[in-house]
Amino acid sequence: ESHAKTIQPGNREWVTAIVAVNATGWALPPQIILAAKNHQSQWYKVVPKDYRISTSENGWTNDELGLEWLQEMFEKHTASRTVGRYRLLILDGHSSHATAGFDKFCTERNIIPLYLPPHSSHLLQPLDVSCFSPLKRLYGQKTEEMMQNGIHSIDKEDFLYIYPTVHQRALSLSNI
Repeated sequence: ESHAKTIQPGNREWVTAIVAVNATGWALPPQIILAAKNHQSQWYKVVPKDYRISTSENGWTNDELGLEWLQEMFEKHTASRTVGRYRLLILDGHSSHATAGFDKFCTERNIIPLYLPPHSSHLLQPLDVSCFSPLKRLYGQKTEEMMQNGIHSIDKEDFLYIYPTVHQRALSLSNI
């Protein structure tokens, strides 16, 4: 299952994490989308090397970034682990997954996209309950710790420092 979750780490900035897990219990590295026009070298000092950092004007995913995730993250991390001819990709139904380019790439690579209906996440998207709920709780604990230490605003670098730790803990084998 793949799911994009958008959060607001600071007062005016949005960040989207495109996250995917599989039925055997492992998570793909996330694609983090930051609200920015250009990449900053300091972003790469704290995130694992297999993370992908992308930018968009508002920090949300779009058609181009959805295809980028499919090609650079999903394909890269699942092709060699595939047993059989096909891969099933369960998607949250975001419009960035429903493009001609996305569909063409899936067809060419024997990826079967299954789109969940909108407004059904509480029923049909188990990542919301099993992984994103612990992720939200763990992220909240980390930001609370920072506030207790006198840091009252979380910027992009703070988010990128916090996120890998909470991602790893929330997307554990037992949660997935």
